[in-house]
Amino acid sequence: MILLFHVLFYLWEASNANENVSKPNIVILMADDLGIGDLGCYGNRTLRTPNIDKLAREGATLTHHIAASPLCTPSRAAFVTGRYSVRSGIASVHRTGVFLFPGSSGGLPSEETTFAKLLQQEGYSTALIGKWHLGIHCNSSNDFCHHPLSHGFDYFYGIPVTNLRDCKPGHGSVFTRGVKMYIPTALQFIGIALISLKVVYYLGLLRGPIRVLGYFFLMTSVVLGLLVFLLYNFRYLNCILMRNHTIIQQPWIYENLTQRLTEEAKRFIQRNSEVPFLLFLSYPQVHTALFASQAFKGNSNHGLYGDAVEEMDWSVGQILHVLDQQHLSEKTLVYFTSDQGAHIEEITDNGEVHGGYNGIYKGGKATNWEGGIRVPGLLRWPGVVEPDKHIDEPTSNMDIFPTVVKLAGASLPKDRIIDGHDLMPLLQGNAVRSKHEFLFHYCNAHLNAVRWHPGNSNSIWKVFFFTPNFSPEESSGCYDYHVCFCQGDFVTYHDPPLLFDLSKDPEEKNSLTPETESQFYEIIHVIQQAVNNHTMSLPTVPNQLSWDNVLWKPWLQPCCSSFLEFCYCDHEMEENKNVPEA
Repeated sequence: MILLFHVLFYLWEASNANENVSKPNIVILMADDLGIGDLGCYGNRTLRTPNIDKLAREGATLTHHIAASPLCTPSRAAFVTGRYSVRSGIASVHRTGVFLFPGSSGGLPSEETTFAKLLQQEGYSTALIGKWHLGIHCNSSNDFCHHPLSHGFDYFYGIPVTNLRDCKPGHGSVFTRGVKMYIPTALQFIGIALISLKVVYYLGLLRGPIRVLGYFFLMTSVVLGLLVFLLYNFRYLNCILMRNHTIIQQPWIYENLTQRLTEEAKRFIQRNSEVPFLLFLSYPQVHTALFASQAFKGNSNHGLYGDAVEEMDWSVGQILHVLDQQHLSEKTLVYFTSDQGAHIEEITDNGEVHGGYNGIYKGGKATNWEGGIRVPGLLRWPGVVEPDKHIDEPTSNMDIFPTVVKLAGASLPKDRIIDGHDLMPLLQGNAVRSKHEFLFHYCNAHLNAVRWHPGNSNSIWKVFFFTPNFSPEESSGCYDYHVCFCQGDFVTYHDPPLLFDLSKDPEEKNSLTPETESQFYEIIHVIQQAVNNHTMSLPTVPNQLSWDNVLWKPWLQPCCSSFLEFCYCDHEMEENKNVPEA
């Protein structure tokens, strides 16, 4: 009888062990606008990132890891769905390529399937802590159709849109240059319209009273007045901290924000130590406005930007520590990345650099030069992923979707194309080649570049159909506009396309020609055929970043008090007193 008991107990333990291996915990750590050159494990020697570097020592480092887009909203849409964002309509045809207001109607469509939703169906407890940036509402202020809780997350604590300079007093505005760009055009349009109406009226071609001109002027004034009101009160209306569906700070308070996010993440792990869980800790750092707690201010060699990076590294260390405390490290796959490259144009009016470092790579955020899309990719799973492993094959942050879905025991959706590929064969040494023969790089809705890794070659070809016009011209970014744009006079089109071999020229310094590359036209032909096949696979879907979906709609504005009180509240004040300093 005792022997039978021991046998049954052993089988029960073995069953639990197999369950832990087949359903590991998943911890995703995503920085915002972090440059690949900002981390010690990718060569930085002046910033201290010991905890992130520990992930590299104890796991795998992806050296050719690519963000699906160089901008936040489309990059994150592709990340959580494993699909190019153009497939879900998260691809703009105009200059604004991200969501700016929580009071807009665009977002990740309910038809899309996130890895959180599939893991939730497999019994995982799921949480998103930090930045979302994929919409909140569709038609009313209480439908929450785009909210994280509608996309597979059981728990949300964080900011629904993004962290902007306008959210922090004294840090300027991201809209200043944009408004200056549009004001002359708007004034010209209004002036021409008024003069034309006046001329048409006096020629007798316009019937009706002269007051129609007054109505036009009044309507224009109301629209401009709403715009001024929105921008002047941007911080109160748009900088929102939520817990699930409830606003708990409006505007959010920067003090101890990283500590609060970290404590929420630690408590989630502790609450779910006995069940499989998915934690997506999506840091608002190091997107501007930059912030750091008193414990980290002035400690780095790179000003406030360096302070923010080192504080984020501290947070990563806290997450790894709580996994150790709960004896969960061997049961947990940890992944660290950034949503795109560093925003190199982020420089304050007094000349302080608030953007990161992309190492040897050209360009930065908002471009498909390597500096805009080559991002950190670190994966640790003790006992499963070999420590200190380097993988040089092209991989994508879209690969996390099929990787974690398969690890959870779920099936990939059969009714749609999944563009990512399972990373486990590469991580465990069962494959030496990436399944990504082609990777397509979009600038908003425009196919900008293509990467080709032929199966019979070590070369990694990359073609550009157009490139951004840097300003100033001799620089490596669009400093005059704060960000590079994707069309019109802001880009230069290339026929034939520019061609680079990234295996020999990762800095993209020397474009190849028919004279310098004997297979030039053959390479272009193969890539063009791949583009044709890819384009044929794209469905026609509603554009979530159309002007109608991006613009502010007062009736969708989340507000925790009333407009007369400027939507101000702080329901976290008492709770924050108990959050420890770093």
